[in-house]
Amino acid sequence: MAMTHPRKTLISLEDTTYYHCVTRCVRRAFLCGLDPFSGKSYEHRRQWIEERLQALVEVFAIDVAAFSVMSNHTHLVLYVDRETAKQWTTEEVLTRWGSLFSGNSLLQRKGQNIQLNKDEECRLVELAEIWRERLYDISWFMRCLNEPIARQANKEDNCTGRFWEGRFKSQALLDEAALAACLAYVDLNPIRAKMADTPETSDYTSVQKRILAVQNTDSANAAKQPGSLLPFAGNPRKDMPKGLPFRLEDYLELVDWTGRIMREDKPGYIDSSIPPVLQRLNIEPEHWIYLTSNFESRLKGLIGSIHNVKAACTRLNKSWCHGMSACYQYFPA
Repeated sequence: MAMTHPRKTLISLEDTTYYHCVTRCVRRAFLCGLDPFSGKSYEHRRQWIEERLQALVEVFAIDVAAFSVMSNHTHLVLYVDRETAKQWTTEEVLTRWGSLFSGNSLLQRKGQNIQLNKDEECRLVELAEIWRERLYDISWFMRCLNEPIARQANKEDNCTGRFWEGRFKSQALLDEAALAACLAYVDLNPIRAKMADTPETSDYTSVQKRILAVQNTDSANAAKQPGSLLPFAGNPRKDMPKGLPFRLEDYLELVDWTGRIMREDKPGYIDSSIPPVLQRLNIEPEHWIYLTSNFESRLKGLIGSIHNVKAACTRLNKSWCHGMSACYQYFPA
């Protein structure tokens, strides 16, 4: 039986700020979509998740790089912005935390403009530093996403008990190649599951939001990007702004190219027009198609070139991690 690992051995901001997180329902009842057994539609729950995500990115120092909401699970690619959280003032931390959790008596009294004594002020400052760390903690982000959705779904289903599996699954994306493969895997999930035919018709996915934003851009201006998603900042360069290290147009071309091959159901077929981002990342097209179809099943906690995986294992005091052979095979050295 596979052993579970402490979250601290799976998430290390010294190794990467990008993580793929998956949460699955524990019951047969659907998270979203149409339940073929009961005939009941749960499609409206997709909107619950997207709205909750948009609310959380306004509070946390965590950005959503990609998402897809499936019938019984959700996929997220998250970017942890610890440096931004460190720059927040104590007052800003208290405001952000109070928008999520208002039960602390000191925080309540401060919000009511009740004068605190010196000891109470010091205690609140101490708490603010604890809350600051939680506001860039993926586990707390996922808790604040999943718990309200579970309560809402249980209330609607008129039942109690667990709605989600005990823990979300996370994969650390150690380099650009791993990040690109994971982004495309998440965005193309509905196509792979035959829930949609094209990226632009894949409802409740990040790629659909990005495509709609581009389509709504005036041709005279640069392509707009959704404010609720981590933007594409272009290829890596000096003084690069915060954002994904790819050009938006390259990524959309890559997703479209990959989706067409998936829809044609020809995993061995490679179009002669290979998107330039694959050439920059030095990923073989055949490997790319395999990765974007089997990212979860073939790759495990630490994902990237074998050099980056071994370096991360060393920092995490791990002698080995599952999936190293796949990283060696599918990602460039």
